[in-house]
Amino acid sequence: MQQFTRKMSKTRGNSKKQNNCCDCLAHICRRKKELKARTVWLGCPEKCEEKYPKNGIKNQKYNIFTFVPGVLYQQFKFFLNLYFLVVACSQFVPSLKIGYLYTYWAPLAFVLAVTMVREAVDEVRRYQRDKEMNSQLYSKLTVRVKSSDIQVGDLIIVEKNQRIPADMIFLRTSEKNGACFIRTDQLDGETDWKLKVAVGCTQRLPADLFSISAYVYAQKPQLDIHSFEGNFTREDADPQIHESLSIENTLWASTVVASGKVFPDDVGLLDLELNRLTKALFLAQVVLSIVMVALQGFVGPWFRNLFRFVVLFSYIIPISLRVNLDMGKSAYGWMIMKDENIPGTVVRTSTIPEELGRLVYLLTDKTGTLTQNEMIFKRLHLGTVSYGTDTMDEIQSHIFQSYAQVSCPTSGPKVRKSVSSRIHEAVKAIALCHNVTPVYESHTGVNGETESAEADQDFSDDNRTYQASSPDEVALVRWTESVGLTLVNRDLTSLQLKTPSGQILSFYILQIFPFTSESKRMGIIVREESTGDITFYMKGADVAMASIVQYNDWLEEECGNMAREGLRTLVVAKKSLSEEQYQDFENRYNQAKLSIHDRTLKVAAVVESLEREMELLCLTGVEDQLQADVRPTLELLRNAGIKIWMLTGDKLETATCIAKSSHLVSRNQDIHVFRPVSNRGEAHLELNAFRRKHDCALVISGDSLEVCLRYYEHEFVELACQCPAVVCCRCSPTQKAQIVKLLQQHTANRTCAIGDGGNDVSMIQAAHCGIGIEGKEGKQASLAADFSITQFKHIGRLLMVHGRNSYKRSAALGQFVMHRGMIISTMQAVFSSVFFFASVPLYQGFLMVGYATIYTMFPVFSLVLDQDVKPEMALLYPELYKDLTKGRSLSFKTFLIWVLISVYQGGILMYGALVLFESEFVHVVAISFTALVLTELLMVALTIRTCLGCYLASLAFLNEYFDLSFITTWPFLWKVSAITLVSCLPLYIIKYLKRKFSPPSYSKLSS
Repeated sequence: MQQFTRKMSKTRGNSKKQNNCCDCLAHICRRKKELKARTVWLGCPEKCEEKYPKNGIKNQKYNIFTFVPGVLYQQFKFFLNLYFLVVACSQFVPSLKIGYLYTYWAPLAFVLAVTMVREAVDEVRRYQRDKEMNSQLYSKLTVRVKSSDIQVGDLIIVEKNQRIPADMIFLRTSEKNGACFIRTDQLDGETDWKLKVAVGCTQRLPADLFSISAYVYAQKPQLDIHSFEGNFTREDADPQIHESLSIENTLWASTVVASGKVFPDDVGLLDLELNRLTKALFLAQVVLSIVMVALQGFVGPWFRNLFRFVVLFSYIIPISLRVNLDMGKSAYGWMIMKDENIPGTVVRTSTIPEELGRLVYLLTDKTGTLTQNEMIFKRLHLGTVSYGTDTMDEIQSHIFQSYAQVSCPTSGPKVRKSVSSRIHEAVKAIALCHNVTPVYESHTGVNGETESAEADQDFSDDNRTYQASSPDEVALVRWTESVGLTLVNRDLTSLQLKTPSGQILSFYILQIFPFTSESKRMGIIVREESTGDITFYMKGADVAMASIVQYNDWLEEECGNMAREGLRTLVVAKKSLSEEQYQDFENRYNQAKLSIHDRTLKVAAVVESLEREMELLCLTGVEDQLQADVRPTLELLRNAGIKIWMLTGDKLETATCIAKSSHLVSRNQDIHVFRPVSNRGEAHLELNAFRRKHDCALVISGDSLEVCLRYYEHEFVELACQCPAVVCCRCSPTQKAQIVKLLQQHTANRTCAIGDGGNDVSMIQAAHCGIGIEGKEGKQASLAADFSITQFKHIGRLLMVHGRNSYKRSAALGQFVMHRGMIISTMQAVFSSVFFFASVPLYQGFLMVGYATIYTMFPVFSLVLDQDVKPEMALLYPELYKDLTKGRSLSFKTFLIWVLISVYQGGILMYGALVLFESEFVHVVAISFTALVLTELLMVALTIRTCLGCYLASLAFLNEYFDLSFITTWPFLWKVSAITLVSCLPLYIIKYLKRKFSPPSYSKLSS
């Protein structure tokens, strides 16, 4: 199928995640562009009055010019790095110079180089993904163009199974009826087909579209994607042709992102907490420097001495903190991607793996995320008898029998219908009452021409596919085919069914009453060609149909039973009409359709006159298949203390069904369905009713949510946050993002959003941590997310194992690196105090650089491989995850404990070295520095061979600081050992006693 379409101005926000150094300046300089209506000429982009943006997708943060300034800005907005820049620059002032320049500049340059390389790798990957999307080819006139080169006004030919590259007006199709089906999976998450209609005057044109002179007037861009107003005008016709355009003449771009807002760079909570701690350390450093100058007696140029002390104690804030953490994050990302239990997982943002260990709210899409969007017919209930998947063969045999009996009818009146005839009528009703169209692939002839003659078309079962706007309907029609009654053909006025014996039954379609969310039902009136019988069939939700069908005592109970199984139920009914009844109805119906005032109400009233005392035929149950292991995964997340909110564009009934079947709402919990509200008073009453409920899940529609947030935002969020689960249905993509931001503002907890379609991108980008699933709906969500997984069940291991480990390891690593800086600063303070408060460095030149990098970096970094419990245990006891959300692994309490340890150890190391003083000052340096390195390695209490080897090897080259003849003697060895033992042994004893008498929760499990 080919469609001629014309690209119109894009209303989409290309999914950018940008934040560069020019952002602030750009906001000041650039006023918000006013959106206006547009006039676009067919095939003449050059005639456009204003300049439109390119049709490209851009997920990059930087370009060639902004990369270096952008990365530097991102680094120096952290207090830690900015502080080191100031300290390093101060060394250019002779009176403030403490040691060699490289002592300060080398570590800073190394940190920045590592960060730049990591950012560059991420940026190149993003560029390659964008290039792949932007390089898809489309036909324009006689040439092929890249999707990013399409301009406003171009005439583009879109082939079958191609993604629509931009928002377009649908001008013409190769189908004679002027209609085509599109799938809006990237827009609303639905994988079913939506009908679109070509512009009438261009569809009728026999000649080439490129030769006409015409233009389109379109309203200004707007957020509402379900409405569009425009006009098509053809100038070269006499008189001019004007045709109105509506939403059904448009084709949406598959890349529409509802929110065009630029989201900032991701900064994890752990980074912000460490930033706060570094500010506290800086304050301590300044206080310590003032104390030193005060003890000197503020003599001489005391202000210069104060600054020298600040520089001298600068190691209290470790430069290697950022680089250690960044390398740790990269290691966690690598471990996640290499985990064989969650294959195909991709870490797209390597800066926030610890966020996975702090989540309180998980906001999930429904279609394609929790469910597969594949409907399976599960249950047929006739009132007295029920058929499940294992008894479908009985239905099949009844259908075969009933069509075999049609040719030889039995005589005598029947008081009660047999089961066989009731099954026959039910299956026939399901096969007729729908909006499904069977589609057949055209076969290419010998000469390469498409054989379109209907007689030559292949009507075989394996060549047939069904298209409909609802997957439920397709499931019902597929089921009737499986039991023997097949829909083989349909057009606007008739449809044909094929019986098991191959006989074709033709029916004329007299009227169709389509499904609407208000009526919750659809109906069709058909006349059977062979008998002339007119029948009115109707199917719909049980709430709508209960009052329409004749009295019965089983419908309500069975609907409840099926709903508890998570099945989507439909009630099917029929009514036979005589010729007179139908003619009377048709006259009244046509009159109502022509009325100018209250047309909708009058038409509904006429249809309702038919909907009385209908014969109840059956109740059907269809299951939307859940993704693999959704139930245990949701159970796991709930036990881990994570609150799950389901945000979906689907109907309220469907969303409630899935919430039950997926066990998002546990069996013993009540569900409070928030009634539709349209004003402040109604919202107030409904919120009061909801406040009286305890421990029940909330189901609310997007419209009601909008009203509640307008008038009672704080109250609503407070109540919703107390619910064990929340379901928001009929949500637009913008609303999904709005809900995420509300939770962030009102609760200050970490949020995670997970989805699989283009409609989830705004929600994924708004959350602290975004997870995309690569599925049927394309890659758009997974490309925009921080983490990409292949199945929903993988989220359990991603959070419980990797998220937990990443957070605990980074918290330990961060505090340990700070301890490393504080211990050396304590030693410097003791040293300066003993030598009359002189602002002279204890360790100079390469000793300081070596201490911060080579000697202690690798063993400290080995904390990245530490694990307190095995992955299996973390998954078996998700309650362990709940502790992390309180943030106890990194707090001011744990930080103060590390400060005390550092002060104790630094004091012992320095005083020990001074007490055991030997003839020369260089021995103090040798003894204290060796003891310091050994203390650090013992504190890590992990494998120390590699780094101890590095240290021993480098002693030979550091003769500037160490006396080689002294460090090979016994006195050196016993003095170093004694000092190290005194500094570490008490801590090991305290740790042992604490673990014995007050063990942490995980140690009980690991034992």
